[in-house]
Amino acid sequence: MYENFYGLKEKPFSILPDPEYLYWSRSHELAYTILEYGILNCVGFTVITGEVGCGKTTLLRHLLNQLDDEITVGLLTNPPPENSDLLEWILMAFGLPIEGKSPATLYDDFRAFTIQRYEAGCRTLLIVDEAQNLGPGVLEQLRMLSNINVDKDQLLQLILVGQPQLKELLRKPELAQFAQRVGADFHLYPLNLGEAIGYIEHRLAIAGRRNRRCFTFDAVRRIHEESKGIPRLINILCDTSMVYGFARNVPVITARIVEEMIKDKVDHGVFDFDHTAPGILADVRVRAIGGAADSLRPAKAAPSGSRGSRVRASFHDALSSLKFH
Repeated sequence: MYENFYGLKEKPFSILPDPEYLYWSRSHELAYTILEYGILNCVGFTVITGEVGCGKTTLLRHLLNQLDDEITVGLLTNPPPENSDLLEWILMAFGLPIEGKSPATLYDDFRAFTIQRYEAGCRTLLIVDEAQNLGPGVLEQLRMLSNINVDKDQLLQLILVGQPQLKELLRKPELAQFAQRVGADFHLYPLNLGEAIGYIEHRLAIAGRRNRRCFTFDAVRRIHEESKGIPRLINILCDTSMVYGFARNVPVITARIVEEMIKDKVDHGVFDFDHTAPGILADVRVRAIGGAADSLRPAKAAPSGSRGSRVRASFHDALSSLKFH
C-alpha cells in the first residue's frame, strides 16, 4: 500500500520471522553467542528464553542458515503434547520412518542414526521451538534420550527455545536433574530506546529506504514506550503508523500520527487495551531492559549473515558480561 510512497521495495515491518531483517542488539548478539558456544563446545542442552515477539525464532532461523553440513538438524516447531510418544516426533523431525514400530525399536533406530552420523564425522542436533509448551514428562523423556551420549562421545545435542514460562518450568524440583544438564542458557530482553531507533532504521534500510528519515525521534520514542521494546509490537505499530502517514500524504511519521493511531487501536481495535498506562496489549507484561535513556544514537546494524558482526569483542569478554538466568 505505502511502499512506493515511502521509497520502499517491500514492507519493512512484517511480523513474520525473516533472518534478512535480523537486528543485532546487544541482547541478540549475546544470545547468538550462547547458541554458537553450545554447538561448538558440544553442550548437551542449550536453553534460550525470551518474551513473546522478542525475536527468538528469527534468531533460530539465522542459526539454521549458518550451520554447515557436518551438523544434522531436526527441528520441532510444534512440541508434542504431554502424553505423546516423543520418539515418534523426533524421528519425524529427522525424516526417519516410524510406521509400525514399537517404542523400543524407535529408540534403537534413533540411537543407530546418531552413531552413524557420528562415525561419518557429523553431529546430530535437535532444536525444539516453543519449548515452554513441553510438559515435565516430555522434558524428562528428553533428558533420558540424552543418555545416548556416553563418556566423551557427544552423539546428540539439544537446543530448547521458549517463552519465560520455560525458565519457570525448568526450576521445578522434579526437573532438577534436567536443569543440571543445561550447559548454556540466556534470556533475551526487549530493545531499549537506542536499540529501537537502530532497529527501525535497520529494517527501513533493508526494505530500500536509506539516508532518509521516516520517523521523528518523538514518534519512535512513543512507539518504544507503547511496545515496551518488543520487536514484534514495534513492527505492528510502525506498519500501522505508515498506513496512517500514507493516507495523510505525510512523508515523515510524527508523534502526532502515532498517537492518533494508538488512540484508534484503543477505541476500535480487536484487542483488550489498557490505555491508562503505556503498553499496547493489556496482557503483555515485560521487563524493559535498562538504559533506555542512555545513548539515543542508533546502534550500527550488522550486515545480514556476517559472522564477524555478531560479537566484536573476544568470546571470553562476551561470556564474562553475560547475566545467566
